[in-house]
Amino acid sequence: MTSYEQWISFYTIVRKDVVRMLRIWPQTFLPAIVTSALYFLVFGAFMGSRIGTIEGVPYIMFIVPGLVMMQAVMNSYTNVAFVMFQSKFFNRNIDEILVSPTPPWVLIAGFVAGGVLRGVVTALLVLLVALVFTPLAIFNGFIIALFLILASVIFALGGLTNGVFAKSMDAINIVPTFVLQPLVYLGGVFYSAKTLPGIWGEVTMIDPIFYLVNGFRYGFIGKSDVSVWLAIGVLCALAALLFAVVLYLLRTGLGLRQ
Repeated sequence: MTSYEQWISFYTIVRKDVVRMLRIWPQTFLPAIVTSALYFLVFGAFMGSRIGTIEGVPYIMFIVPGLVMMQAVMNSYTNVAFVMFQSKFFNRNIDEILVSPTPPWVLIAGFVAGGVLRGVVTALLVLLVALVFTPLAIFNGFIIALFLILASVIFALGGLTNGVFAKSMDAINIVPTFVLQPLVYLGGVFYSAKTLPGIWGEVTMIDPIFYLVNGFRYGFIGKSDVSVWLAIGVLCALAALLFAVVLYLLRTGLGLRQ
């Protein structure tokens, strides 16, 4: 398969996903905007006025990066998991891709790119909503972009893994409810890990979202509970691991061949 043909395959997968996202935008983008606005209003404006400051910044400004990251994680995961599941059981177009000469890595890149686009666009929309409630400082724009893309890539790969294995919509929905949400809430979105007593601060260190939130927050306020370089290393290793897993699944057809 030539490079041009690989590009056509990649472009086709991504274009189809983008068209789907835009066609049903009230389902793909609007819920994140409404949910985030409620978080900013309740936790930021109402509770933030009582809490005061954390790490020397207003509480609402402290939680904005975590809430943005939460939506990026949820949307990138959900997008890819649903699209893969739909391709397996409803459209059945995954069979056509598998029998074509399209390399597995191109298939992965196409699905993940769709998840990254949705995660990044959703994050930018939530940031615009945040500006209604608080001004935002930018300490390092490169770090902000890097961690946003890392988050979207990692959880798009996670969504693809789940989509390959899932045999029902319940299997898709159970992960955001019982895995992602606990990881998000325990990952330092609403608090600093330095404030956790005893062993809980160490337990937080095994949560991948902890590294995403802190690195992303560092890009805004210049402060983090963990070394930014350590966070980048952990997240790159996790992305490589998930990519290897998905590549193995596609090459072997495990979970895809019914």
